[in-house]
Amino acid sequence: MTMIETHTRKSSPKRLAIVGATGAVGIEMLRVLEKRDFPVASLRLLASPRSAGKKIAFRGQEIAVEPLSENSFEGIDIALFSAGGGISKDFAPHAVKAGAIVVDNSSAFRMDPKVPLIVPEINAAEAASHTGILANPNCTTAITLMAVYPLHQAFGLKRIIASSYQAVSGTGAMAIEELRQQVEAIASGKPVVKEVYPHQIAFNVLPHVDSFLDDGYTREEMKMQNEGRRIMNLPDLAASVTCVRVPVYRAHSVAVTAEFDRPVSLEKAREVINAAPGIQLHDDPSRAVYPMPIDCSGEDDCRVGRLRIDCALPNALTFWVAGDQLLKGAALNAVQIAELL
Repeated sequence: MTMIETHTRKSSPKRLAIVGATGAVGIEMLRVLEKRDFPVASLRLLASPRSAGKKIAFRGQEIAVEPLSENSFEGIDIALFSAGGGISKDFAPHAVKAGAIVVDNSSAFRMDPKVPLIVPEINAAEAASHTGILANPNCTTAITLMAVYPLHQAFGLKRIIASSYQAVSGTGAMAIEELRQQVEAIASGKPVVKEVYPHQIAFNVLPHVDSFLDDGYTREEMKMQNEGRRIMNLPDLAASVTCVRVPVYRAHSVAVTAEFDRPVSLEKAREVINAAPGIQLHDDPSRAVYPMPIDCSGEDDCRVGRLRIDCALPNALTFWVAGDQLLKGAALNAVQIAELL
């Protein structure tokens, strides 16, 4: 474990571990910790044995990656997990037993009633009820709720109908490389190779994110309803979602129609969004101003635009929200949860 200098903060510096430190989200976690000046006393980077020994820069120091084991968490205060549900289920209990608090980015604990599912801008107070593990929500759900929640506070959310436009980085580094290689192959007239996705992703869209359930929805599509109910404390929330993979490298977008209990107005909607933390209003279609993934990539805040009164449903608003799924949908949200601790 490497000792790290940090600026003086009111909170005492924490001994951190990052599980999955060499993955896309793990790397973003390091960047977010550094950018937000998180009080780090020491840092342990953990990954699979094949990554052991690799060095990663953090605050001017090179830190060697260690192989993850059951004994990796002695002396750790907070462990940020981003290595998949199986790893979290296997190793998070060992971290808790060693005295660490786990912030998990996988789906392993999201629906566990004993584990708080946290978006700090929405339900930060619930983090205090943890028993050793806190969960980060699904990336698309987090980005969508950043726009939906302030509107819910104003008008009372009833149901959501949404379609997502999800970047390939949500699948991982291999998917990014597959898109790049397919674009190059098509441009040079070479055959397209498909390995990560069942169909060509370059110049195409796939209405298929995660595995299909018996009712025809995918697991990804049901997360917005199931996780949204927990995060916003709305046990009867209904959400009909279609998740689509698009040939974009980074940042997810979602087209949302939200129906409310009370009458809605654009003036009030814009007012509450402008006042909400973590979300910016980019909504001037006459000047081609609206959220786009290319502008949200690398940005902490999500953006919402194309805001309008829905023409088919009563008391409903339709809008477009975009955000960096590696940040607010993963690494940033996890670090914000750690800050609550």
